[in-house]
Amino acid sequence: MRKMLLRQSENVRLQLLVVLVGVLLMLGKFIAYYLTNSNAILTDALESIINVVAGTVSLYSLVVSARPKDLNHPYGHGKIEFVAATLEGSLIVVAGGAIILKSAYNLFAPQELSRLDVGIFLTAAAGIINFVVGHLTERRGNQSNSLVLVAGGKHLKTDAYSTAGIIVGLVLIYFTGQVWLDSLVAIIFGAFICYTGYRILRASLAGIMDEADYELLRRIVRVLNENRRENWIDIHNLRVIKYGTTLHIDCHLTVPWYLTVLQAHEEVEEVGKLIKQKIDPDIELFIHTDPCVDTSCSVCPNLHCEARRKPFKHLVEWDFDKVIADKKHGV
Repeated sequence: MRKMLLRQSENVRLQLLVVLVGVLLMLGKFIAYYLTNSNAILTDALESIINVVAGTVSLYSLVVSARPKDLNHPYGHGKIEFVAATLEGSLIVVAGGAIILKSAYNLFAPQELSRLDVGIFLTAAAGIINFVVGHLTERRGNQSNSLVLVAGGKHLKTDAYSTAGIIVGLVLIYFTGQVWLDSLVAIIFGAFICYTGYRILRASLAGIMDEADYELLRRIVRVLNENRRENWIDIHNLRVIKYGTTLHIDCHLTVPWYLTVLQAHEEVEEVGKLIKQKIDPDIELFIHTDPCVDTSCSVCPNLHCEARRKPFKHLVEWDFDKVIADKKHGV
């Protein structure tokens, strides 16, 4: 628990840094837009507003999700991270749409540009800082299973990529004098921004709807297969639910019918220790034990069982599709 609280505190501090950096970069980009009157640079500046707003909401969500469980929230407050990521994705889509509309208008009513050299320099500096901060944030989010940090990091890196493309467009405009290229570049990267927002929305809504994380489930099944004990006859009905940075796993474990309650509990504890050691030390597990039945005998690895009713045929590797379904293995 102490490690988890420390990790959450580090996440909050990192997100606070992201917000402060975002404010400084936003000011720099708007100065660049004021100096150049470029739609492409305005694209970058408007997205910086979204960065700051979304970053502030994400910071609040991290603070709330770090609160301990209480009677009203027995699984904790982590779900708010999905809500924050949904808001961030929505804001990104809106910003991208606004950029496309304004730039499309300026294709037919172009505006004069000025001091592009200064604008290119300021925009490039902001892009580099965004990429570095985004990379660190996404990496930290992956390490701590925080959707908010991962979404924020991807957003900042995407912003950096779009900035790089905008710089290329500005350089072309600078050397060719073709002002219409400014609006075209802005439209292209406005569409790119919309797509990024859609991806964040998709991931956050999947979390709210408790969509199955097949990659994580496959990792768990692989770990269980590689470390089976003789009393672990079958694993099925495996499910993972994410509450922010905390993972909740429940499954059914089939054990020999003659084990005492204490012995069955020990087997459950061993499953929990294994998953915590190999997957995530902060995982919460709820494991239901099932007694073995006649059809379990042919695949039961407990060769010392005195209650066996059918001969052992061979060990069956637990199949992913059966493990995540309410269906026991057999020959």
